[in-house]
Amino acid sequence: METVEKDILRGGQFIVKETKCEDVFTPEDFSEEQRMMKDAVIEFNDREVIPYKARFEAKDYALTEECMRKAGELGFLGVSVPEAYGGLGMGFVSTMLVCDYISSGTGSFSTAFGAHTGIGTMPITLYGTEEQKLKYVPKLASGEWFGAYCLTEPGAGSDANSGKTTAELSEDGKTYKINGQKMWISNAGFCSLFIVFARIEDDKNITGFLVENDPENGIVLGEEEHKLGIRASSTRQVFFNDCIVPVENMLSERGNGFKIAMNALNVGRIKLAGACVDSQRRMTAMAVQYANERKQFKTAIANFGAIKSKLAEMATNAYVCESACYRAAKNIEDRISIRLASGNTHQEAELKGVEEYAIECSILKVAVSEDVQDCADEGIQIFGGMGFSEETPMESAWRDARITRIYEGTNEINRMLSVGMLVKKAMKGHVDLLGPATQVAEELMGIPSFDTPDYSELFSEEKAIIAKLKKVFLMVAGAAVQKYGPDLEEHQQLLLAASNILIEIYMAESAVLRAEKNARRFGEDARKEQIAMAKLYLFNAVEIINRNAKEGIVSFAEGDEQRMMLMGLKRFTKYTNYPNVVELRNTIAEKLKAENTYCF
Repeated sequence: METVEKDILRGGQFIVKETKCEDVFTPEDFSEEQRMMKDAVIEFNDREVIPYKARFEAKDYALTEECMRKAGELGFLGVSVPEAYGGLGMGFVSTMLVCDYISSGTGSFSTAFGAHTGIGTMPITLYGTEEQKLKYVPKLASGEWFGAYCLTEPGAGSDANSGKTTAELSEDGKTYKINGQKMWISNAGFCSLFIVFARIEDDKNITGFLVENDPENGIVLGEEEHKLGIRASSTRQVFFNDCIVPVENMLSERGNGFKIAMNALNVGRIKLAGACVDSQRRMTAMAVQYANERKQFKTAIANFGAIKSKLAEMATNAYVCESACYRAAKNIEDRISIRLASGNTHQEAELKGVEEYAIECSILKVAVSEDVQDCADEGIQIFGGMGFSEETPMESAWRDARITRIYEGTNEINRMLSVGMLVKKAMKGHVDLLGPATQVAEELMGIPSFDTPDYSELFSEEKAIIAKLKKVFLMVAGAAVQKYGPDLEEHQQLLLAASNILIEIYMAESAVLRAEKNARRFGEDARKEQIAMAKLYLFNAVEIINRNAKEGIVSFAEGDEQRMMLMGLKRFTKYTNYPNVVELRNTIAEKLKAENTYCF
């Protein structure tokens, strides 16, 4: 079996191990079935979503619901749902692919789609009883019903387990009575089924319930929220007043709600990253087309270096985000296959497969949500005054992008989680951080080699730099863990700096591995722009890592220790041959200009 032969790293192990380019999955590896699915989704987006942009911006909630029904009829809502419950039963990569290409028409539809297929359906397929799955999942997969997820409350945001909503068991033990208030509930206006989290008695953890949306049963919806972006995404408060739910509608076991919420968010995070990728491709394409058409000083603005720089960076980030998303998606899919082969149920395999890569899910959520915002921002700048107008698509893209840094766990929470989870994995022995960190500490004490390495092979220097950047992370994180131990989580600014290093390593490595794999397959000349993008991203990553590592080191180290670590940082972030960044950007921009679209 192909998945077992490959060297599949466990979640988080990328930071201590080298990954070979042949072991990563790239979009160029899509199967024939996946390419057909991609074309079908693009066609749906072009036909049903993009032409109606103005109606979405005018808060046409009925249009969002109508688009969701059409997506359901075409099977797009059931891509990841097992065939036994009316879905297509496709693998994790295909699920990501649909989420990616269906999400770029407008953030309103993207949010409705993501909330329904992810947190609105998936917790039932992963945690539901057979009866619950047979009763609800086919309706959700077909778009006959829509789902919503009720976790957030006025006093419970990032601290999801602090909710005040209560569930009280009836005297005859047959029903629960739910009371409380939920807010920011996506799809609330047209949903048929709520997944509601409430606390039973004084339980430490919340419990999940499946609650049908029946206004006669004490369920009251607030007015639609008026939001900066995702304007036609239905977002309401939901009030539960003595809402009666049969005991068989408890989702999983009592007190398991927090676990369900966290695992649902892991999948939500990587899917959210996927949902931001095609938006970057489309925005880059629109910016290129405008720059080719717009004449100033008797020439197209696409010929100006200042514009080329922006276009090249936008395209590079889109390429890198895509590379990292599909690398992680395939890792998850392979891990699920291994678990299924070893006798796990579908539920166990999916749950554990995604949970294994929770670190990567958090990394991707942060990186891609920030890149899509930057892409929209630079898109507005290229359009100039027109970019600020509602007549052009950039301003709505910019507003829609803003929410991605907040939902599915804020980026600050996800940054701290990525490092926190890695340290926990190390404590459990799943990732050996201590051994490599000790080696780096010893290397700092030793005499550096003054030999000039042979970097004649493609990406040989880039891969050496990525290996050194991993040493930077181990040096900073290792010393921080040693100094603060379990109190490390109190030092949030240090955790944020460490996570920025971790994120840039994963993203840069993903791009280099994809470009290397494609250069080997299709020839270096045929992929020279991809090579340029991988090199450009890495150069930018080194600068970000340098700054964050410096900030981290001086925050906790003093005297000789600080001096030694700063010297180590200089050694680990130094190129032998610095790339000509201007030339790299021009190579990328000229290709975009010639093709008049995003073409990678």
